[in-house]
Amino acid sequence: MNIPKTMKAVAVTPGLQVEDPRSFQDTERTVPIPGDRDLLVKIEAISVNPIDTKVRRRSPKTPSGSDVIGWDAAGTVVAIGKGVSHFTLGDHVYYAGSIQRPGANAEYHLVDERIAARMPQSLSFAEAAALPLTALTAWETLFHNFQLPLGLDSLDRTVLVGASAGGVGSMALQLARVLTNAQLIGTASRQESSAWAKSMGAHHVVDHRSSLIDQVHEVAPDGVTDIISSQATDLHFSEYAELLAPRGKITILDSPTSVNILELKGKSVSLHWENVFTRPVHQTSDMKVQGRILEDVARLVDSGLVRTTLRQEIAGINAANLRTAHEVLESGTQIGKLVLTGF
Repeated sequence: MNIPKTMKAVAVTPGLQVEDPRSFQDTERTVPIPGDRDLLVKIEAISVNPIDTKVRRRSPKTPSGSDVIGWDAAGTVVAIGKGVSHFTLGDHVYYAGSIQRPGANAEYHLVDERIAARMPQSLSFAEAAALPLTALTAWETLFHNFQLPLGLDSLDRTVLVGASAGGVGSMALQLARVLTNAQLIGTASRQESSAWAKSMGAHHVVDHRSSLIDQVHEVAPDGVTDIISSQATDLHFSEYAELLAPRGKITILDSPTSVNILELKGKSVSLHWENVFTRPVHQTSDMKVQGRILEDVARLVDSGLVRTTLRQEIAGINAANLRTAHEVLESGTQIGKLVLTGF
């Protein structure tokens, strides 16, 4: 395959507000050369996540030092490193990548083969790009942090999924509904987001603008065994502490600054942080687990048990469209996932 020496890319200037015209700029970069375990992927579609907006707002630089960000991609393998053993040229792959490497807002991108997988055969590139980061986050939370049993063994578990119409919430509800028998309670604040959460698998949806305690107790009088807090943890932490059953578990995805973890002590509650980039950043011995998770998700999708959470697609990966995508995410109104396709 003829690979060019340069490629289109979208650069960010860290520390700027999204409306600043310098926040995103169309540029050109040198096409990277694969390392030993790397795949060089021709990017066909990218998904935008809250982590993208947080990294863009950071100053003075991104975690990787690169001005190209973006973590959620689908594309075609066009070159491989000498140590690659699980992929061949032409494979269609999807992955979330590593926050300490240059991002996927570029025509060509490098990813370690251990954290990538062949994308679901039944999906388009756009539909596949909506899945990796949120699927990995949801899977690690449910089955690694919570150790949620599969099937009937989870009948005694009740999971409260915060912001359940968002990307992670949508995947957590689907995976838990398909693979377990836990009772699932989502939170949402609008009729549209509530309907989406129910379509994703929530048995009940409560309004996080009102008292969670009263609403949750109406459907789960004994409280909940597990909580996923993806945003506004500072605001709801005391409610979560009261709702959790003894020896319950909570996983936090955002970065609260004022929670009092002593509120969890009396019930021996386990608190977990979830960062989907921990394995690739620290090159953990079980790093390949993420590739296997994505393989499992692809099988679930292709068998019709899980569906893409793509909600909005924008044609054209460029500075103007990425600025629009970041504006949408920062508005806090996005349901499901937003994807950009093609250069």
